[in-house]
Amino acid sequence: MAAEKNLMRAARRILRPLIRILLRNGIPSDALTELVRKTYVDVAEEEFGIEGKRQTLSRISVITGLNRKEVSRLRNKEPLDRSDEVWWNRAAHVLASWLRDETFLDRKGDPLDLPFSGESPTFTDLVRKHSGDMRPRSVADELLRLGAVEEVGGRLRMTSRGYVPGADPERIIDILGVDTAELMETIDHNLQHDKDDRLVQLKVLSDNVPAAHLEEFNRYSARLSRTMIEELSRWLSERDKGRDWSGDDERVVLGLGVYQINRTARPGRPGTTDRDEEQS
Repeated sequence: MAAEKNLMRAARRILRPLIRILLRNGIPSDALTELVRKTYVDVAEEEFGIEGKRQTLSRISVITGLNRKEVSRLRNKEPLDRSDEVWWNRAAHVLASWLRDETFLDRKGDPLDLPFSGESPTFTDLVRKHSGDMRPRSVADELLRLGAVEEVGGRLRMTSRGYVPGADPERIIDILGVDTAELMETIDHNLQHDKDDRLVQLKVLSDNVPAAHLEEFNRYSARLSRTMIEELSRWLSERDKGRDWSGDDERVVLGLGVYQINRTARPGRPGTTDRDEEQS
């Protein structure tokens, strides 16, 4: 029972910032409720079956707590759109390929400044080779807007060694589910594995720092994080097989996420904020 209580408390903390975002964007509670119920059914069907047996409507009903009629209705709904994840992964892959593919590197191994089109190698060549069916102009406009690429002398120059959502609210919302899900998948993995098999899950936090240091911390932590991400990006790029799926060896997705923490502190229990106190 203690574990259930702690899990529900954690769920509430996860939901608060999510619901804040939903309310700010005019999404009513009924829409989230429907989404949660649909996701319960999808996860139960895809991940909680009994090996060697077809997942039945009755079993899904039992493990989700939804009645059979509701499970049947939700089962027949259109699958959830994953276009945000596709875009995020492909845009990131374009930058990673730019760092890895010798066609788009100079003699020192640094990314070439690429014309959008014309004599090869071009940015259009890069996108068509490494991003599937995405339109090169759309990818270029996106990366320019986010500051991952800049235009210099009629050519596109990489300015960031990783795909960053920048200041575009729509794109930040698009990747909200992707990054949050990846963090939660790491936590889920660590809950199910012994210490020696757990993934990196680190956080540094101080709860009584004068606000005068906020901007300095953000600049300093951003600089350190960017250096680490660029080094890891190059390491991964040297080992990524791109679109080559030949061979029968197992492939994995590898990465590391970093985020900053900024919120107002208040006297009381260590690490608490006004919102934390509202929940107690």
